[in-house]
Amino acid sequence: MSLTSRLVGALVLSTALVSPSLAYAQADPNSSPTQPPVGENVGEPSDGLDEAPEISVPGGDIIVTGRRSRNVVKASNQVISVLSSEEIARTGEGDIAGALGRVTGLSVVGNGLVYVRGLGDRYSLALLNGSPLPSPEPLRRVVPLDIFPTGVIASSLVQKSYSVNYPGEFGGGVINLTTKAVPEEPFLSISAGGSVDTETTGEIGYSYYGSKSDWTGFDNGSRDLTPSLAEYFESGASVNQDVALGRQIGSELVRFERATVQRLRDLPPAYSVAVSGGTSWDVGGAQLGLIASAGFSNKWRNREATQQTSNSADLSLNTDFTRVNTDNHIVANGLIGLGAEWGDNRVRWTNLYIRDTVKQTRLGLGKRFISSASADYMQQDTGWYERQLIDTQVVAELKPAAGLSVELRGGYANSQREAPYEFTFEYVRTNTPSDPFGDLFVNNVNGNAGLANVSFSDLNEDLWSGGLDITYQATPDMAVTVGGLFSDTNRISSRRAFTFRASGNFPSAAAVLRPDLLLSPALILGTTTDAEGNPLPSPIGGIDLIEVDTASPKFEAKLRNYAAYAKLNWQATDALSLDAGVRFEKARQSVEAVQVFSETSSLPSSPALRKEYWLPAATLTYQLQPDLQVRLSASKTIARPQFRELIYQPYFDPESNRQYLGNPLLTDSQLYNAEARAEWYFAPDQRLSVAGFFKKIKNPIESYVFVISDELITSYANAPEAQLYGAEVELQKYFDLSSMGGWMEGRRGVVIANYTYSKSDLKVSADDTVAIFPQAAATSATDYFRDGAPLTGQSDHLINLQLGLENTERLSQQTILFSFASNRVVSRGLNGSIRLPDVVEKPGVQIDVVLREGVDFLGQDVELKFEARNLLRTRHQEYQSNGTDRIEINSYDVGRVFSLSAGIKF
Repeated sequence: MSLTSRLVGALVLSTALVSPSLAYAQADPNSSPTQPPVGENVGEPSDGLDEAPEISVPGGDIIVTGRRSRNVVKASNQVISVLSSEEIARTGEGDIAGALGRVTGLSVVGNGLVYVRGLGDRYSLALLNGSPLPSPEPLRRVVPLDIFPTGVIASSLVQKSYSVNYPGEFGGGVINLTTKAVPEEPFLSISAGGSVDTETTGEIGYSYYGSKSDWTGFDNGSRDLTPSLAEYFESGASVNQDVALGRQIGSELVRFERATVQRLRDLPPAYSVAVSGGTSWDVGGAQLGLIASAGFSNKWRNREATQQTSNSADLSLNTDFTRVNTDNHIVANGLIGLGAEWGDNRVRWTNLYIRDTVKQTRLGLGKRFISSASADYMQQDTGWYERQLIDTQVVAELKPAAGLSVELRGGYANSQREAPYEFTFEYVRTNTPSDPFGDLFVNNVNGNAGLANVSFSDLNEDLWSGGLDITYQATPDMAVTVGGLFSDTNRISSRRAFTFRASGNFPSAAAVLRPDLLLSPALILGTTTDAEGNPLPSPIGGIDLIEVDTASPKFEAKLRNYAAYAKLNWQATDALSLDAGVRFEKARQSVEAVQVFSETSSLPSSPALRKEYWLPAATLTYQLQPDLQVRLSASKTIARPQFRELIYQPYFDPESNRQYLGNPLLTDSQLYNAEARAEWYFAPDQRLSVAGFFKKIKNPIESYVFVISDELITSYANAPEAQLYGAEVELQKYFDLSSMGGWMEGRRGVVIANYTYSKSDLKVSADDTVAIFPQAAATSATDYFRDGAPLTGQSDHLINLQLGLENTERLSQQTILFSFASNRVVSRGLNGSIRLPDVVEKPGVQIDVVLREGVDFLGQDVELKFEARNLLRTRHQEYQSNGTDRIEINSYDVGRVFSLSAGIKF
């Protein structure tokens, strides 16, 4: 790396989708196979290769109505895509977010955030087995899908047209993940693999010791709070009013293993292992099943990022840093599923555990032009970020009488995120000849020529949910469904941030020491005597610990939602069907700062959002010809602000290197959705579809950036209105290549392509206002939003293309995957007097290759898989541009990744 030698020197000195599947509906043995009755479920596979996807959604399995086809995608009254485990495997992706990125109109942004039709993650709803999930991310309401390994997922359903059996927070679509449950036959599979990254493996990186168990993703206790700090958090005291207490606590915080950055010469390759198994028993006429899986992965990622900021329209630089980020990412997961089936009844109990840990080290070198254009600044940061999800669910799908189906759902989920001992140190080299330390990096711990900060973050969220759905088959052509849902989410989040400030007695020579010596107990506590106990002429040392945020370091957020719905599914004629209903939701959402200090202080107010909505939805499907049909759908849905967006509390995101600040005055968004679609099923498992869609969004929540001093801050506000419209095209085509003979015998070619065009516009007039906390009066919306600007997160163009060969008689697949997403706005530039440009991300083009081959090894089936990712070495680019000048907000090279794995199934 170009920066490595400089950073090493500085450190030494300072140390001195795949497309939708085509599953069939399971026919009633007493009915015509071409005329399945209303309400039949997903069943038999679409061909001899794929197993039938297992799907669990609110209101029963995928409802296939009418007499049009046994093809579930065609016969369903909604616009759906279903990814089976086989189709997920074809992409070779290790997590479900990557696989979903291949679905028409979906794109993956950042750490597993799935955008539907270019809309932000706030407009995507993620469910697990039809039940809601809490998020372990402070900045997100929805759970990042990259924490779900593909090995624990049986299928993924994406529905883009709204139906009232789903929660009302439905903007672009719903993603319902179904975990594996009762196996049809006993099995045991074991797999392992490794990968290399051309930007990481074998390269120089940075880390810190931490603890011996860090490689597992579990800390061995070395990051536990010190006794004095734990007592301080419980006491309600303030170190800002007790110097001695602050120094005592501070003297215990900084240790070599937690705070000192070290160089790693050769970063290791990534590796992963997984095991899964299951069996079933016949007991008294019922079938009982057990399935269990566990997985572990450990990988490193190196990024040399250019990170700049500006506070002027001409983009003259405030700061210019090059920073090497080295992440060690560890994921451990486990699943245990118990199930019982008797007759048409089924009960499943699913228990899921996922732990996702990042050990991050950052070392940066750069300039602060508003402070000193000649000085160099070196920053080193260490962090440990634990994300954990525990989820347990019980689902009972019962058919107590002919024509009657009852579904009961109950679940509890807990998510946690802990980030203890986040250290940030900044050293300064003045490069001034008159300065005796001018050629050395020094940290005087005074906030001007050096700083030292530490923070402790903790998030805990509990989510209880329960639902009831009842479907009655009123006539052979009509089904009526009523249901209700209750969910209660409670999140407690805290961030206690501290800075160190040296007294006037701090010895200047100590400023060249590495962090753990710079903030050693002796220097923090100070001394008035020499080694022999004799009084000194003047004290030496003494460093105070100051708590930075005493206004709102902790908050509690709640969302309680009651919902009820009624839905009609009617096959009016052989060619015409209607799915229509209405949903009522009553919710109370609140975010309140929690008093943590004994001395009462004024806390930022955040008014509770109490809302009631009637949300109608209807989809009309008409079959023009046996293989050609059209759909028309319309609905009203909502989008609520996320918890973190409502709290006026600073938060630093290490991924984007950006500060965030909430706005307690945010309100709900309302969406009006319409879509028209034509689908041509010209051959089995082959189709062409064309669709147009339109959305009107009232009060969309948009992010914007501004600069305080030389720090880039992101906050949120409700824009007056936005409109989104577009079109999408999808093609799936197979070519029989057997006639070519030789190696092509038994093979077919695969072409799966989709393209989505979407265009969005903010609607802002001179009379519109926007509520910004803590301003007393409403502000002109034109100061924050520009009329005609696109929604944040929205790409005009999304393209996915798969070209492949596969053997129809055994496992042998060769696939090339091509994807493209056009530029999208990450955050709105402040459009007031400064008028900063928008922050834009350029995803670009990516080409991957996945090869899968099944071989026989000692009588056992073995799958070999080779993957080559990002063959074009597409860079991550995030920037601001005014048309003439451009600055890089967070841009870095992304390497090619080559991986090889093997799995055996017994």
